[in-house]
Amino acid sequence: MLDPLALVSVAVMLLVAKLGGGLFEKFRQPAVLGELTGGILLGALSLFGVAWVDGLRGDAVVAALAEIGVIILLFEVGLESNAGEMLAVGWSSLLVSTLGVAATFALGWGASALFLHGAHALVHVFVAAMLCSTSVGITARVLRDIGRLQTREARIILGAAVIDDVMGLLILAVVAGAIRAAAAGQTLALADVGLIALKAVAFLAGALLAGQYVVPHLFRGAGRLESRGALVALAVAFCFLLAWAASLVGLAPIIGAFAAGLVLDEVHFESFARRGEQTLTALLAPVSALLVPVFFVLTGLRVDLRAFGRVGVIGFALLLTAAAVAGKLACSLGVTGRGTNRLAVGLGMIPRGEVSLIFAGLGATLALPTQGGAEAPVVNAATFGAVVIMVVVTTLVTPPALKWALRREPRGETMKSERGTMN
Repeated sequence: MLDPLALVSVAVMLLVAKLGGGLFEKFRQPAVLGELTGGILLGALSLFGVAWVDGLRGDAVVAALAEIGVIILLFEVGLESNAGEMLAVGWSSLLVSTLGVAATFALGWGASALFLHGAHALVHVFVAAMLCSTSVGITARVLRDIGRLQTREARIILGAAVIDDVMGLLILAVVAGAIRAAAAGQTLALADVGLIALKAVAFLAGALLAGQYVVPHLFRGAGRLESRGALVALAVAFCFLLAWAASLVGLAPIIGAFAAGLVLDEVHFESFARRGEQTLTALLAPVSALLVPVFFVLTGLRVDLRAFGRVGVIGFALLLTAAAVAGKLACSLGVTGRGTNRLAVGLGMIPRGEVSLIFAGLGATLALPTQGGAEAPVVNAATFGAVVIMVVVTTLVTPPALKWALRREPRGETMKSERGTMN
């Protein structure tokens, strides 16, 4: 039977998420930062003897809702992406993304190795991987707000950010597989790493083929269903099935959720649209508004504020932030074509967000054997707190920095860039 206290817990988390998110949006900051900050403040109550908060961190119902929330989130990210556009963004976006991921990974590895002495090598790999992905939503919102969403810089940034997410999910699949093998006392050979990467690529390719040849027929037939909520129910069921299928082949369920969103297109829902139903994105919004904030509040709750009392944790957070910023600024070297504001491209790639937090949450559930024989989490409390600080700082500094970089560009260069894009 459901514990009534779980209902109170979820109610409190939703209130904290909406109050925090609304407050941050009032100051033109992403709502996710408010949800995360609200969770941190809620978790701080345990420092004053509120034992209920400690129970909330380990509540199975809350954890399940948060897991479903993160799957829905990646499903939405996939829906906002377009497979065709990903293939057509050009060499510039690919070079920007590749350089950014490579530079950030190397710098993140160095930061982890410097601070986490004696840690397993795979811990350094995981920390480096957490820094690689770019938050598409934050940069897209800034570009839209200042009316620059159709510029060449915007297209390069958004295209590279989507590729970043795909690369990050592939890296996650490989690293998580290596950690699970090490935890079982095995070693992951180079061939095994290649097999994991191949399975990830094959899974995404299979999902794309299914989206091209199978999904349209399924939803066309489902369009005959006239029951209320049929579209959103079928879409979420498809998302959960692909998430389950991803876990069957050893990949994280979020990869399956992302793939599900990537292969679905509005053309698949024409039969629903013809009878006046809302788009899938609009139908999914209430589900997302309820479940996704639970994940971010729980993420904030898991931040141990006592870890920030140690100078080393603050130093680690600052070094991770520096690595995250420098790695993405380096990606601007991959920009091709004259008249492109390279600084704006580099700054637009800086913000981290949902994916880094998802990585950190997953790392907290993975464990590796220590020298003493016991197991320790890949992402401990100190590392988790440092990653949260990195996410908050990179998210906060990007909007003003990107606006400054785009507005300092001479008008002639802007017009030239836009003409080059049109041609």
